[in-house]
Amino acid sequence: MSNHPLIPPGGLALPPPLTLYIHLPWCVRKCPYCDFNSHAQREGLPEARYVEALGRDLEAALPAIWGRPIEAVFFGGGTPSLFSPEAIDAILTRVRTLTRLNPLAEITLEANPGTFERERFQGYRQAGVNRLSLGIQSFNDDHLRALGRIHSAAEAVRAAEAALALFDSVNLDLMYALPGQSLDQAEADLRQAIALGSPHLSAYHLTLEPNTVFAAHPPALPDDELAADMQERVEARLLEAGYGHYETSAFARPGSHCRHNLNYWLFGDYLGIGAGAHSKLSFHDKILRQARVKHPEDYLRKAGSSDGVSEERSLRRSDLPFEFMMNALRLTEGFDSRLFQERTGLPLSQVEAELAEAEARGLLERGQERIRPTPTGRRFLNELLQLFLK
Repeated sequence: MSNHPLIPPGGLALPPPLTLYIHLPWCVRKCPYCDFNSHAQREGLPEARYVEALGRDLEAALPAIWGRPIEAVFFGGGTPSLFSPEAIDAILTRVRTLTRLNPLAEITLEANPGTFERERFQGYRQAGVNRLSLGIQSFNDDHLRALGRIHSAAEAVRAAEAALALFDSVNLDLMYALPGQSLDQAEADLRQAIALGSPHLSAYHLTLEPNTVFAAHPPALPDDELAADMQERVEARLLEAGYGHYETSAFARPGSHCRHNLNYWLFGDYLGIGAGAHSKLSFHDKILRQARVKHPEDYLRKAGSSDGVSEERSLRRSDLPFEFMMNALRLTEGFDSRLFQERTGLPLSQVEAELAEAEARGLLERGQERIRPTPTGRRFLNELLQLFLK
């Protein structure tokens, strides 16, 4: 048996769709629950230097994506809306110059309601951003303070109304199972989000992640039974309001799915540039995972050089089933059964025993063309995924 990352001799017949992730790592203040690579802005934002570093990073990555169209761009953070519209325009101009960016690409920028200015949002739209993702989290001032957010409920509503007036597509991020939150309060947040009319909502269960302030000093959170009631209420209310529950935490009205994130879940490729950004890139004979250096100052110095990539590894054949399922089984509708071989180079028969066991346990259902998690499988996703973990 070969130790090659993909089974010989076929490999991948075609590369999967490609998207671009751009990480802007600064924020006004680090939230106590956040485990992302984000850094409080203590001095002036080195905007021009960072834009230049991103250009070097992208240029150095071109051989790995040469000739491939980019179907979506996502500015994540941190708080990307700390960057001026002029900076976002300069970054996107560089992307258009160096790559085959699809003229109809979805271009998302994450924004914090605490940095909201209507003229700023208009500037992002003029720069080419066509989708805004607002980190609302809650419409309750007490819960926003508990989460360390810098905006108020009134500011959240104003930012959401402005975004919906300016952009083709808007996402509102909400969280539930918050410190001291009741079921009625969680439902009130949902009612407000639905009333605003955003076509896409993300609803995340607050979890205490390692190496965060909340992990070191845990707040009083709803118990497991109440948190489960909140999750059921979220799903029921959004279904009633016409939102399809298409991924673990994502809900969308028809035609409003996030194309960039869907590409993640379907084991597509993504190039990540910026401090701490991750990439997954497929070639005929291998699949690479990469990570950029994490600290912004290190990134500013090293971007575009060989030292700018802090990690790089080829996925082993034995990694691929779990890597694929870890993403695709987050989707409510699962995946087309042909996609497994298209994206991994392995025949579906490679995981027949695992699929059969998952089906026997009531965690998975298989039709002729699709494989999807059952409601039980979605609820106990970790148990389902463990079956594919070698």
